[in-house]
Amino acid sequence: MNDTPPAARVPNSDDAPLVLREDRDGVATLTLNRPQARNALSVGLMGALQAELDAIHQDSTVRAVVLSGAGSAFCAGHDLKEMRANPDRAAYESLFVQCSKLMLTVSRIRQPVIAKVHGIATAAGCQLVATCDLAYCADTARFATPGVNIGLFCSTPMVALSRAVGRKAAMEMLLLGDLIGADEAARIGLVNRAVPADRLDAVVAEAAGKIAAKSPLTLAIGKEAFYRQIELDVEEAYAYAARVMTENMLARDAEEGIDAFLQKRPPVWCGQ
Repeated sequence: MNDTPPAARVPNSDDAPLVLREDRDGVATLTLNRPQARNALSVGLMGALQAELDAIHQDSTVRAVVLSGAGSAFCAGHDLKEMRANPDRAAYESLFVQCSKLMLTVSRIRQPVIAKVHGIATAAGCQLVATCDLAYCADTARFATPGVNIGLFCSTPMVALSRAVGRKAAMEMLLLGDLIGADEAARIGLVNRAVPADRLDAVVAEAAGKIAAKSPLTLAIGKEAFYRQIELDVEEAYAYAARVMTENMLARDAEEGIDAFLQKRPPVWCGQ
């Protein structure tokens, strides 16, 4: 297991790291570690997670990332107590800029990021699930964007949610503010699959392991291309994707992968 970078060692109220990291077989597992606050995204926790993701982006030994939460919740959103303790426009602006940067980083790091959701994921916690490249949840998990219930519309979570699920499903969550169950989250596409709670670890480990066995260059190319093309119109998307595939074909890993397939042998990736 790699040591946690110093930048991520931000103590919580129990003097424990706000984000725990464990590396194994090319998979880095990051655990939000504010269980007493249901892993609410305080400024400190977001800073610690940002530091870890930045480090992982530069770490060629990491092929996939799993994001989980300590305790009974995945993430309950922003820390409302912290927000109300400093009711200042500049502080609010800084907070939401920080959160937006964090969500963009999840989408932009080279490695695929998998959310492993065992408990509630609400508001910015639901945003985090929607932002991850893949998401699996226990059948006991619950999701909501409940800001409308307290006079604070979930406008920044809306950005990720509206890109992960259909328009009507997103608006229903945003306007009603109700909790939805794991099966409904899977039905609308917020998560890939809901599984029995005692199977969640195994299902996520299997998905992460399959990803980690693939060419890291190919994964990075594909992840970047997915998010770039989805914002283009269809003609521009095809033109862009054709350029990406041409460059991909010239990579050594593509040559190796195709030759290995034709020769009926396992590929040996070099990441180039």
